[in-house]
Amino acid sequence: QTYPEPSPYDRLILDQRVRFVGDAVAIIAGETEAAVDHAMRLIKVKYQVLEPVLDMHDSKDGKILVHPEDSWKSLCPVGADNKRNLCASAQDSNGDVDAILADCAHVIDRTYHVKANQQAMMETFRTCCYFDAYGRLNILSSTQIVFHVRRIISNALGIPKSKIRVVKPRIGGGFGAKQTVVSEIFPAFVTWKTGRPSKMIFSRMESQTASTPRHEMEVSVRIGASKDGIIQAIDVYTLSNTGAYGEHGPTTVGLSGH
Repeated sequence: QTYPEPSPYDRLILDQRVRFVGDAVAIIAGETEAAVDHAMRLIKVKYQVLEPVLDMHDSKDGKILVHPEDSWKSLCPVGADNKRNLCASAQDSNGDVDAILADCAHVIDRTYHVKANQQAMMETFRTCCYFDAYGRLNILSSTQIVFHVRRIISNALGIPKSKIRVVKPRIGGGFGAKQTVVSEIFPAFVTWKTGRPSKMIFSRMESQTASTPRHEMEVSVRIGASKDGIIQAIDVYTLSNTGAYGEHGPTTVGLSGH
């Protein structure tokens, strides 16, 4: 995820439209965990239930837009179009694959469905934030991506990156789950606004519902080989379900073919 990032800018800290079960609807800060739990029970939320998109086949060029907002934007030319529910789309080729496959002695044509899965690392998402003596916002987090966290927090809070320091202890496991900002934004917001230290620790259930799993994909593959078994051509088409938001969507679908 270099700059400009291939992933779309499709999130707000809090949004009027929530797109999946784990989307945040409020930020609560309190002196104690009990106070926060009490405050959370006092909040009442009224939802207007919209028709969901549950199948990636229906999503592409479908009638329901996951991101109809005008502020949605893609910084890189990765074939993104929110009016078509496309986080990214591209085609790469080398040679006339169809012609070569037609001359192959053996052709295998298969479609595989790879389910979404949760990485379920032992340590759940957790972050604490505080100001140091130099007035920098320090973010101590269980993450794989310290520089990306700094960039994203800078963009979200509208403060320069020089005002942010991200520290990553040695973490036992992430497996890609911690390549996305999940817990960092909320305590960072609280500390920046209040000037006081804050922390947020996800339960196992919260980690399962609020994070980004590995992408569900449908991969269609044609492979052609000579009578001696030497592969002559391969044709791959991938439809990837990037979910409610586009983090790593362009990267992962590209890697499925590259």
